[in-house]
Amino acid sequence: MTVSPPRDGEPPVEEPQSVQPTSRPPCPRCGTPHEPNQEYCLECGLRLPVEAKGLVPGLGRAWRRQLGWYPGDWVWPSLLALLIAALAGIGAAAFVSQDQKRADYVTGTSPFGAPSSTIPPPPERTVTTPTVPLTQTGTQPTPPEQTPAPALALKEWPAGKSGWTVVLASLPTANGREFALAQARAAEHSGLQAVGIIDSSKYASLHPGYYVLFSGVYTSLDDASTAATTAHSRGYKRAYPTRITP
Repeated sequence: MTVSPPRDGEPPVEEPQSVQPTSRPPCPRCGTPHEPNQEYCLECGLRLPVEAKGLVPGLGRAWRRQLGWYPGDWVWPSLLALLIAALAGIGAAAFVSQDQKRADYVTGTSPFGAPSSTIPPPPERTVTTPTVPLTQTGTQPTPPEQTPAPALALKEWPAGKSGWTVVLASLPTANGREFALAQARAAEHSGLQAVGIIDSSKYASLHPGYYVLFSGVYTSLDDASTAATTAHSRGYKRAYPTRITP
């Protein structure tokens, strides 16, 4: 503080000294300036925060001074990644453009012009239609006539004779004889021998009203039982031996 010389009859006046700005950071609690490396505030005793050193903390402090807020240290890697991506995109675009110009230049200056496709078209396929040889009279030969398959020969039960047989199925006469014949053909195709049809109303030992599908004529029960076992193996699980009496 400086004192100006007094005028006549006036007391001396002290002039306030100008406060020189300091670069020392203030205490967060009391605002007293402290040295950068000072650990405690000499005025209030608060433990002072230690300022981080390095490039990123320095950039953060500069950001705060300019904008008054700071998003965080993550912003710097993000900005660096964006910068690298932008540079890579610019480089790729320049490379593609240069490569395209080079290809156009080669095509325009080549004495052979633009390259053409080297894949040949598929060859044409010629379909040959077989021809039928003609006879001496100029007409096509007549195809041979097909001989129809021989009719099914059913086993006839001996007239007036009793014996043993294997009953494969009892088919109601209401279904018709054609149905019974179809079942007889199926039995023969399965490999059974001497398959026939009996009208049960003509035999005393059978219940009337059925076409009895049988296989074989045997003189003993043992032979008929053996044949019934064979019928079981051919798919006729309900086949059984029985005696036929006129």
